[in-house]
Amino acid sequence: MSELTFRAATAADIAILQPFVHAAYRGDSARRGWTHEADLLDGNRIDAETLAAVIADPAQVVVMAERDGGLAGCVQVTDKGEGLAYLGMLSVAPDDQGQGMGRALIAAAEATARDRFGASRMEMTVIIQRTELIDWYVRRGYRSTGETRPFPATDPRFGLPRRDDLAFAVLERDLTCD
Repeated sequence: MSELTFRAATAADIAILQPFVHAAYRGDSARRGWTHEADLLDGNRIDAETLAAVIADPAQVVVMAERDGGLAGCVQVTDKGEGLAYLGMLSVAPDDQGQGMGRALIAAAEATARDRFGASRMEMTVIIQRTELIDWYVRRGYRSTGETRPFPATDPRFGLPRRDDLAFAVLERDLTCD
């Protein structure tokens, strides 16, 4: 397998990014991987308009991982100010999960947060029902803050809940410890 390269997404990448993210999280294709939300949510993980707004925002970046000229994964990093960055939309193709791609994307996201935004802490939210995913992030140095946040159940841009008890657990990592 050839080496990964990382770059910031541009508007020209939306047509490939949006269906890639959807396939990693939703629908039958996502069930091939272990990180899917197909039992919790229907609809898109992110729509093209929201993705375009993220890419155009100077306080955000979607880091793309490419291998052999194709998209292998992506992750969103948002500058929240005061030394805090947010990691979201970590996406790896279902058939490529379990091969270290997620770890490589997290490392790239953390480097981007430090280098581009001057962040000293990284935050993320994970659906509380996804205990195996929370455990995976904990093994990568993230810790639960004990805070929960409501899921935007009435905003179809982020999916349509299949149950009414969804909420987010907040995880955080100190980026100065590396």
